[in-house]
Amino acid sequence: MKHQLNIQVGFVKKHDVPIGAHRWITLVSPPDDQDGTELLLETNEHPAAKEYQEKLFAVGIPVTMFGVTDIHKEYKQLIEKGVQFTLKPTHMGELTIAVFDDTCGNLIQIIQK
Repeated sequence: MKHQLNIQVGFVKKHDVPIGAHRWITLVSPPDDQDGTELLLETNEHPAAKEYQEKLFAVGIPVTMFGVTDIHKEYKQLIEKGVQFTLKPTHMGELTIAVFDDTCGNLIQIIQK
């Protein structure tokens, strides 16, 4: 499941370039906007990166956040695709947030203003 998350949340691969033992991979969303914002996937092979990732996850801190126009719709669609949320859509002041597990050791937050 860990390599399927990008499909579940609507990303498609734009670049996949071998770099030694690793790969430089970027994703875009929506699929029909190849010139839009790219998300770069980074390796966590370095011990400091791995420790940082594990500690953020352990205390429930998301590593990134995406803005959405209808958080309840996104939440429902992601739940239907098997995405596991650690925080259901929750109203906080002027914002509504939800947090899900990306299955790769990270928490991702979605937010609606």
